[in-house]
Amino acid sequence: MSIQKVPNWLSKRAATTPERIAVIDGDTRWTFEELDQKAQETARRLTSAGAGRGDFVAVLLASTADAVRIIHALQYLGAVIVLLNSRLTPFELEWQINDSGAKLLVFDNEFKDLVENLLKNDRKTISYDELFRLPEPDIPLSSEIDLDSLHTIIYTSGTTGRPKGVMLTNGNHWASAVGSVLNLGLEPGDKWLVCVPLFHMSGLSILIRSVIYGIPMIIHDKFLPERVNISICHEGVTIISVVSSMLSRMLDTLEERRYPETLRCVLTGGGPVPEPLLRECRRKNVPVYQTYGLTETSSQFATLSPDYMDSKLGSAGKSLFMSELKIMENGRELKPGEHGEIVLKGPNVARGYLNHDAHRLQDSDGWFRTGDFGYVDSDGFLYVLDRRSDLIISGGENIYPAEIEAVLSSHPSVREAGVVGERDKIWGQSPVAFVALADSEPPIDEDELTQFCREKLAGYKCPRRFIFVDKLPRGASSKLLRRELSKLIEQRAPEG
Repeated sequence: MSIQKVPNWLSKRAATTPERIAVIDGDTRWTFEELDQKAQETARRLTSAGAGRGDFVAVLLASTADAVRIIHALQYLGAVIVLLNSRLTPFELEWQINDSGAKLLVFDNEFKDLVENLLKNDRKTISYDELFRLPEPDIPLSSEIDLDSLHTIIYTSGTTGRPKGVMLTNGNHWASAVGSVLNLGLEPGDKWLVCVPLFHMSGLSILIRSVIYGIPMIIHDKFLPERVNISICHEGVTIISVVSSMLSRMLDTLEERRYPETLRCVLTGGGPVPEPLLRECRRKNVPVYQTYGLTETSSQFATLSPDYMDSKLGSAGKSLFMSELKIMENGRELKPGEHGEIVLKGPNVARGYLNHDAHRLQDSDGWFRTGDFGYVDSDGFLYVLDRRSDLIISGGENIYPAEIEAVLSSHPSVREAGVVGERDKIWGQSPVAFVALADSEPPIDEDELTQFCREKLAGYKCPRRFIFVDKLPRGASSKLLRRELSKLIEQRAPEG
């Protein structure tokens, strides 16, 4: 593999536009020059903590400006960053730390109690408070970035079995940033709001793009729809990344107000945007860019611009620059309209999974089999149907949960819906719907929902039963966790 070296991104940005604002976190505002200085200071302190080039360093970070400087500091050292999800249990965190072989664990002070419940073994842990008090030895830092070297390990959610650590290189992140900006463009005054966790691919990608593009990132430590709306309306936010459930809450809080024209891009991932939500976005002129992406593809891979919101309803758009996609089944590329597995290729696709030689992502021709089902239309636009692991097969028919969820979400009395399969003695599997109701009168019942589905779906796709819940289980990025719904199926199995 060829070695390609480029100047350190943050160092280059600080030299090019030192006075531009890099990070806004509440009252904290750092220029790129200040961020660069803080990152280099932190890198030297990390060497005092025992971190060095090539070391795997686990980080348990809240979404703050300090997290930004630590991530850049580790890149200055040439260390590999193992991003940990702070919502995991100590058992889950311990497994990922051990699997990665992390030499050091750096953690935000707010996670002190969580870290104390971890088994220490021979691994060193250090809090922010401790780290920022360490001495700064006078050592050379990496002035260049090797695009072929590892930057990040991010563990997948582990839908089945143990999660796997996705190995993302500097080159993967660079290609992702270039592909995105060639699609979305870059305008004077751009500001990207981060209200998704920095330990997720979406949040990390914004952190990296901020430096490459030379634009500020505004950080929110948690998603609060009213706070997000204030940032958009009064702080000049031009781009934001959310999932559809977050966007729905933003619009509910916005009520009859409208966003300013300065908001030019709302990137939505994590699944198709329900049609009623798209209609509301059209009514309020919200510029929704629907996307399809994975941790393995360093964030978005395909994007649909608002120009096609109506004509390509439900599509995730076309693949970004330098990237390709096709639909395959049994080794054969399918024609437009035929359903099969989404297969991807491009420099933003990760190298593979850590400690899984048998699970390299690309085949000999560089294609990555995603495990997602979809199709492309005659114009080349991608439509994502569902995860292969979420597919329900009933009487030989393929049922895509997302299709049923979209129908249920279009009912005015349904706030959100999640669908999974359960065992059926006759059909093999049958769909079951979990429904969280909106505050409406009169309340809806199961019979009404059944009739509603029968009017819009083939009989075999209609849920066998409905389970009403207060809310659906979602991950840190607000993506629906269908595996948690499957667990509830067993607990709530009907009698007889």
